[in-house]
Order: sequence, then C-alpha cells, then structure tokens
Amino acid sequence: MYRKLVLDNGVRVVTERMPTLKSVTVGVWVNIGSRDEHPSQAGYSHFIEHMLFKGTRKRTSAEISCEIDALGGEMNAFTSRETTTYYVKVLDQQLERALELLSDLFHHSSFAPKEIEKEKQVVLEEIRMVQDDPEDLVQELHMGQVLRRHPLGRSILGREKTIRGLRRQDLLHYIETHYDPAQTVVSIAGNFEQAQLDRLVERYFGKGRSARAAHLNGRSAPDMHGGVLLKKKRLEQVHLCLGLKGVAAGHQDRYALYALNSVLGGSVSSRLFQEVRERRGLVYSIYSFLSGYSDSGLITVYAATRPKEVDRVVDLVCREIQQIGLKSVEEQELERAKTQMKGSLMLSLESSHSRMSKLAKDELTYGRHASLEDMLAQIECVNVEQVFNVAHQFFLLDSLAITGLGPLAPRSVQAYR
Repeated sequence: MYRKLVLDNGVRVVTERMPTLKSVTVGVWVNIGSRDEHPSQAGYSHFIEHMLFKGTRKRTSAEISCEIDALGGEMNAFTSRETTTYYVKVLDQQLERALELLSDLFHHSSFAPKEIEKEKQVVLEEIRMVQDDPEDLVQELHMGQVLRRHPLGRSILGREKTIRGLRRQDLLHYIETHYDPAQTVVSIAGNFEQAQLDRLVERYFGKGRSARAAHLNGRSAPDMHGGVLLKKKRLEQVHLCLGLKGVAAGHQDRYALYALNSVLGGSVSSRLFQEVRERRGLVYSIYSFLSGYSDSGLITVYAATRPKEVDRVVDLVCREIQQIGLKSVEEQELERAKTQMKGSLMLSLESSHSRMSKLAKDELTYGRHASLEDMLAQIECVNVEQVFNVAHQFFLLDSLAITGLGPLAPRSVQAYR
C-alpha cells in the first residue's frame, strides 16, 4: 500500500508496505546532482556523498561500519547527474535503528578536515579507475561530446584539480545552499507498521530548518550535438558510443521509445545483438540504452570491437538505426518487446530496495506515485502507429554523435565526419 506524507519542514515521505517481506529499505534522496554544480564545484555532490560516512558528532567512521554490520544490513550511497541518494536495508525489526543511523549521517556528519584530506585520495583513485575502464571512459567522453559545456556533460566524479582544491567550508556551504528539505524525499519500502513508521520519520527527519521557497535548481535543458570524437588510447579493442537525441524521463512517448530501444539493442534478441554479435561475430559486447533526465534524454549504442572492424560495426549500427527510422518495427517485434518490458519491470520490483528507488523516482519525476498496474497498462497501450511516429522523430542519422576510444586507424569513421 502506497502512502505520502509531507513533514512540517517540507520533507516528503513516500512509503509502500510490503507485508510478505522480512526486510525494509530506507532511502534519502536529495534532488541535487552533478548538473547543479558550477564548474568550480565539479564533483562536490559526489564528494559529499562520500563524506557522510566518515563520522558524525557521536559516531566515528569505524563505528558506523560496525553498527550497520551488527544490524546485519547494507548501507550505501550513490550520486547521479540529478540526485544524491543515501540508503540502508535491514531486517524489519531493525527499522528504528536504521532510521536513527541514517538520520545521524544525513544531519550530523562532522566533515572533519583530516577525513576530507584522506577522502580526496580515495576519490582521486576513483577518477583514475574510470580512466582505466574503457567502457566507462568512452561513455563519459560521449556525454561530454554530445552535451559540450552543459553541466549534464560533466563527469559526476569531478576533476582532479577541483577535488584537490576543495575545502571544508566549500562543502558545508554547498550543503546549506542545496540540501533544502523541499528538495528531499525519504522513501521507505518493505515490512513495517504504518502508524509507528509515521512517528519515527517525524522524529528523525521532521526536525531542522524549514523548507525555503521551492526552486528549480537553476537547471536549463541542453542542446544536443552530433559529430565524431576519436581519442587514441593503447588498448586491445576500440570502444564505441553512437548517440541520438532521446526524451525526458517523464515524456509521454517514453514507453514507445523503450520498445524501440529493446528492438534496437536492449536485449539479446535485439537486432544489433543478433546481427553484429551472433551472425557476424564482430563484437563480444553490444547494447543500447536510454538516459532520461528531467528535461532531456539520450539514446546510446555501445560496442567494442577489433580496430580493423570499427567502420564495419559503425556501418551496421547506423544501418539498423536508419531502418528503424524509415520503416519502424514489425508488429511481432513490438509485441515481443512489450512482453520483455513487462517481464523485466515486474521482476525488477520484487525487492524492497527496488521499490524504494521507484517510489523516490516517481515523486521526484512526476510528483505522484505510478502503480505497477498503471505502468503495465501504459506499456500495453503502445501501438504500431505511436512507435512509427516516434521512430521517424528520433532515429535520424543527421543528429548522430560517434565517440571512439582505443587504437584507432587514422581514417576511422571517415564517412561520418
């Protein structure tokens, strides 16, 4: 059963009771991510996420780790381009202790100078790790190529120079400026008693400063850019991203685009997987995915292949994109994609953690709850005519962006420059 509560300080609490489970997951979502940073603040959202686990007024970093292990639970956090999330998953009888612990981290982290200096080295290693992972790196380069100087195109981790130079007062000011209660959602899913939960969230998240006037975080929609970006790197393979303009997370045509993505490269029965890997053996990994933000979106195809096969792989991907753009997809393909989408959706929502995430994303994206039944019905409503119109609108090679990383030949992808 879904329920929404707004605390006096403006924090929104969304819950879903799942009485058949023995677990409960609590997430604190702040509607702030890397796109909300000024260039001089690049990486602050992610660095703050790290620092909340490095000690509070009454717990050291080691005590935090020991306490979550003693609860037999899991605690972590992640930063995206639009949100920062802190969560804990425990057995249902440990709910109050989990809420108190998460509240302490969220409200009372100490940001000790010594811990900040140590964590700088950890984050710098994380940045280097991306540089050593060509699949991650080419996708990061691709975002920067397509979105250029727009904040969405910057790395979530930030730049080494910015991380090395940040100070405690910079982080505290960023929190004071951006961690507005009106931009905060507490999301809870699993087995709990509703009246008790309402009292607990009021106790642990209802205090503190009141919400300031609601704001849009100064966000503006990006312009999308096509073209070719090639970066040489000593690798065994060339890693490729091919991108097209997509739709925002709440766009009315998103389910039709999900279906088209599934047909293109979103599953093992997709055209790209079957044609490029299974039939021709040109790649081990090839897939497509959608990235939806509050005001924009991308369609991306990733592939890795031998240097001499780069042009062939790019040509095959472009051919499939063009075919979908001109002829859309067959009804049988569409029905298979819809069945796959419904199955994946239902299977993905079987845990308290996934339900917690969906509750928060629904609230931040739509301001309301979208039930599983509603989503399944919207998938079922996708028809050949809608898919045909969406394919004609978005599967266009004139806006194509290609990013390549690896031992590229001098004249690679020449035809698309």
